[in-house]
Amino acid sequence: MGFNSKVAIVTGATGGIGQQLVAQLISQGAKVVVTGRDASSCALLEERYGDRLSALAGDITATEHCQALVEHAVQRFGGLHLLFNNAGTIPRGTAIETSDEMWDSALAVNLTAAFKLSRAAIEHMRSNGGGTIVNTASAWGLYPGPAHLAYCTAKGALIAMTRSMGRDHATQQIRINAVCPNEVDTPMLRSGFEYRGLDAKKALRELDNTVPLGHVAQPQEIVDAMLFLASEQSRYVTGTVLEVTGAKAVY
Repeated sequence: MGFNSKVAIVTGATGGIGQQLVAQLISQGAKVVVTGRDASSCALLEERYGDRLSALAGDITATEHCQALVEHAVQRFGGLHLLFNNAGTIPRGTAIETSDEMWDSALAVNLTAAFKLSRAAIEHMRSNGGGTIVNTASAWGLYPGPAHLAYCTAKGALIAMTRSMGRDHATQQIRINAVCPNEVDTPMLRSGFEYRGLDAKKALRELDNTVPLGHVAQPQEIVDAMLFLASEQSRYVTGTVLEVTGAKAVY
């Protein structure tokens, strides 16, 4: 697809999907700004990719940090063309099991951060010929599964936000879409098995058997869909959510 001369911001860049996304963007010619609360993890990415990547640690739920990220991309690399709202958290539990802190965190990281960073990015993109935003939502936001109330609610709202923003900003040549994976073989998924007292490797192999395509998604398979939505190959696609599930139903 090629992203030569493009500048991208990626949140959640140290996770399973995020690391693969950053590697692919850079291999295809992009320059990337990443962010996260853990400054040391951000610094490791800078060491790995040199002058093609710049990190600005901070809290993506803070309005000031979101604005600073866009300004940093423009000052460091000369612009901003792509935004990947990929950061996420998965609090688990029913309404009875969900604390105020779990609820607030799910909405802040999965939804509010994406809104604030998108708003800051759109301010720049609309006066510079357009751009592309790709949100990492979830099939669980479309078809809520059991005992993940806060997560399903936040991802469902992110899907609605994607569709609304995609319509609002199409006339400014800003395309906004989302990918909706089901389970992906990442540390986040494995931690869910461990949370329930299961052996993660064994549970993953059993989970493979529930997917019609034969295996749980690998991060690269989700990244391929994200890059398609960010590329010129999807130039007539906006306000759309793309299910990437291997045909597996949520429940």
